[in-house]
Amino acid sequence: MADELPFKKTMVFTYGEPRELAPGVVRIVANNPNHFTFKGTNTYLIGNGRSIGLIDPGPDDPAHLRAILDAAGERKISHIIITHTHRDHTDGMPALLAATGAKTVGFGRRVANRGTRRTSPSGGEYVEKDFIPDIPLTDGQRFEGDGWTMTAVHTPGHAPDHLCLALGGTKILFSGDHVMGWNTSIVAPPEGSMGAYIRSLQRLAERDDDLYFPGHGGQVEEPKRLVKAYLLHRRMREQSILDCIRQGNATVRSIVPIVYKDLDSKLLNAASLSVLAHVEHLIERGLVCCDSPLSADRVLSLS
Repeated sequence: MADELPFKKTMVFTYGEPRELAPGVVRIVANNPNHFTFKGTNTYLIGNGRSIGLIDPGPDDPAHLRAILDAAGERKISHIIITHTHRDHTDGMPALLAATGAKTVGFGRRVANRGTRRTSPSGGEYVEKDFIPDIPLTDGQRFEGDGWTMTAVHTPGHAPDHLCLALGGTKILFSGDHVMGWNTSIVAPPEGSMGAYIRSLQRLAERDDDLYFPGHGGQVEEPKRLVKAYLLHRRMREQSILDCIRQGNATVRSIVPIVYKDLDSKLLNAASLSVLAHVEHLIERGLVCCDSPLSADRVLSLS
């Protein structure tokens, strides 16, 4: 199924070097490539005035911080805007705040058990932290910097606090990890929600953006086409899971190798969480039954 999607694996960049993508939009790619970040996390500098905004500081990497500050030059970084609080987007924030004194902007999040270790889709551990931005954004809220404006589009699914950001006066959308050209987003329970992710995709399909600048990978030049393809992909994945259950492969663990053929072992945990997210969504809609709590080995049945 993945081969049928219009993935874009090419990307023109050099680590540490700013690249102008559009008037007032400069991208710097962090040197943190892996199976989940592709070439690395994209940091964007916004504006042409004496002060500029920045989207996603990226990892805690002195070389990336230096590249950001060198690209800013004499201009002040006034706002640090967070698409969502996954660590590959935010670990560099404390050092950047110390260097710039910028205001933080984002949806914000409070965690139930501050400091709790959780497993990421990549199988690593991270520590939950509250994020209380200086400028909290709600869906549809507009904010401005020196000669630029942005409007927040709340797109939960990949993460509950995920925002896309529409650049004022253009048809450019900074799509974070919600829509990327090189691969589909990971939706990993308990934080990820397949139902919310699909609803957020449907919402983007109704917009008229011409260009997406994602959190990883190159720009998306036909975003509506890609969003529709991702929606179809999710519907087909859902149907494959229902077929598996109907044929007696009735646990998440047994479904994964059927719907993800020739899977790299490094992606097994992410694939299992993705199937789990689909099953949660099917249960929510009354199409599948399962005794709670849902797990990889819990037997599923059709409603």
